[in-house]
Amino acid sequence: MNLKKIIILSLMALFCIPQTSFAISFKKDKADVNVQQQAHANYPPKYDQIYLDQLKKEYKKVSSDEVILVALDMMKNTGADFSRRALLGYNLTGKPVKIQFKNLGAIKEDYANFDALGWKKKNDLYIFINPRHADAPPAALAALLAHEALHQDEYNSLAEETYAWTMEAAVWCEMLEIYPESNDVQHPLLQRENTLKQLFEKGGYTNKYIKKTVYANKGYQNLPQTSPGFERL
Repeated sequence: MNLKKIIILSLMALFCIPQTSFAISFKKDKADVNVQQQAHANYPPKYDQIYLDQLKKEYKKVSSDEVILVALDMMKNTGADFSRRALLGYNLTGKPVKIQFKNLGAIKEDYANFDALGWKKKNDLYIFINPRHADAPPAALAALLAHEALHQDEYNSLAEETYAWTMEAAVWCEMLEIYPESNDVQHPLLQRENTLKQLFEKGGYTNKYIKKTVYANKGYQNLPQTSPGFERL
């Protein structure tokens, strides 16, 4: 299937990063260190410093955030590998997608509660992730990125969202088979992923209930039924 589009994606809550004074900036930097340490605590054992240094070279055009690099590596040789390759540049633009954590409310207030935001500027693709997920288990971020990587242009549709949400659910199920410990912590992103997992399993590992949820989502009410590359479910 020729997979296309770039759009905003949904759910969860706000994490505001103050940007007003030196004192506040100092606290923010200290908080960032704590978040990075927490994220590192969620890595599987194989991700030692030598391995991480290799990932920094491999994915330097995609992201500088270590937890994102780990998530990308987890996508290898799984159902998410198509998405990983799309993020590396095998997409409609032919360029790597740039991924970073960003205060989405600073882009537009309406985006503050989104989990992630897909953005296209000229011929460049970006994925901005809510900073509240910076300490999420990388396996959960891998599932989120598997969804986002399918959005590669300015068009969107109910069919495309259904496909992307189903992909995310399937990848999360696979990640839990490989990294079951990823579900042993409390985190907002896990609430999202486990909700999708339940819908996926309830539908017999099909899009049956995910499709119903997408079609009932008020944020998608103005979307067309199909978009380029997603003419059928």
